[in-house]
Amino acid sequence: HIVTNYHVVRNAKSAQVAIFTSERTPASSMDPDSVPFTSMRSQSTSNFPASSSTKQTVFKAKVVGVDPGKDIAVLKVEAPINLLFPLALGTSKGLKVGQQSLAIGNPFGLDHVKLQRETIGHAAMNKYLSSRVQCLSFGPSLYQTLTAGIISGLGREVKSPIGRPITNVIQTDAAITTGNSGGPLLDSSGRLIGMNTAIYSPSGASAGIGFAIPIDTVKYIVDTLITDGRVVRPVLGISYLESRQAKALGIQNGVLVLDVPADGAAAKAGLKGTRRTESGLIEMDGDIIIKVNDYVINTESDLFQAVEDFKPGDFVDLTVNRIAASDNELVTKQIIIRTQLQSSTMYDQPPPQ
Repeated sequence: HIVTNYHVVRNAKSAQVAIFTSERTPASSMDPDSVPFTSMRSQSTSNFPASSSTKQTVFKAKVVGVDPGKDIAVLKVEAPINLLFPLALGTSKGLKVGQQSLAIGNPFGLDHVKLQRETIGHAAMNKYLSSRVQCLSFGPSLYQTLTAGIISGLGREVKSPIGRPITNVIQTDAAITTGNSGGPLLDSSGRLIGMNTAIYSPSGASAGIGFAIPIDTVKYIVDTLITDGRVVRPVLGISYLESRQAKALGIQNGVLVLDVPADGAAAKAGLKGTRRTESGLIEMDGDIIIKVNDYVINTESDLFQAVEDFKPGDFVDLTVNRIAASDNELVTKQIIIRTQLQSSTMYDQPPPQ
C-alpha cells in the first residue's frame, strides 16, 4: 500500500505509482501490467559505482480509501513485493522542538530531470536553470529531493480539504513546497514521524514553515482505511458560518448554525438554522452553539474537537444562544438542546459538521 494526501488524489480518475528499480531486476519479477517509463544511467565520477543503473517503472494503482477530514489517502499498487521497501515507523509522541527533521519529496516535479556535471558546464547549467525551475543532481540520478531542518513547532492546527481541522500537526523548517505533499518527514534516525501536507507561505514557495500530519494519526487512519475502506466520524449533520465571517456579523464566540436538514436528528431535537433574505443576506435568527456538554465552543475548530471523542449514535447536550424578537426588540436567550450525533457516512459529501 502507498500512503499519500487526499488532496493529491481527490480529482484523479486513475492512479499510477513510479518506482525506481535496478536495470538488473529480473523480468520475471515485474508485473505484466507495469509500464516502463524511462531509463537513466549514471556517468558520474562521484562515489556511486559507474556501473550503477536504474530505471523508473510505472505501476497501476487504485485508491483503497480516503479520509478527507485528515487529508489522508491509501492506494494499493500492483507492484511486486520485492520492489517495495517500507519506511521504518517512528512515533510522534515525545517529539521535541529543535530536534532534526528530514523531508523527502518531489518539489515541482524535479525528479523527472537529471543533470550531469560531466556533460554540462556551470555556465550552461545556470542558463538551463534560468529557463526552467529545476534542481541539480550530482549522484547517479535525482530520485527524490531531501531537505533538512528542525522541528520548529508542535501542536499546530491546519485545515483539511473539507475544512475539518487537523490537530497536533508537526511544524518544520525543512523546505517543503509543491510536490512534497504526501512525502515522509523523518527523524535523524530515518524513522517516519509524519507526512508532509501543507505550508504557510504568502508567495506559495517555501517560507520555512511546513506542516506534517503526525505518524500516530496516520497509522490509525491508514489501518482503518485498509480494513474498512472508510473512516466513520460523528457529526451533528449541520452547516455553519465560518468564524471569520461570523465575526463580521458581530459574533465573537460560538458557531452560528446556517442549515439544519429537516430529516436530521438535530432538527428533530429543536436546533434552529439561519434564514436568508431574498437578496441572500443572513438574518440573525439562527442558533449559536456555545457549548457541547461542558466543552466551550469559540470557533468551528472547537466544535469539531468537541465531538471527536464520541461515536455516531451518542447523545450530546448543545448549549445555544437563540436570538428572538420580543416586544419589537431582539433578545438572546440561552437554551440546552439534547441531540444525537449522526454518522459521516450518511452524506455523499461530508458536511462541514
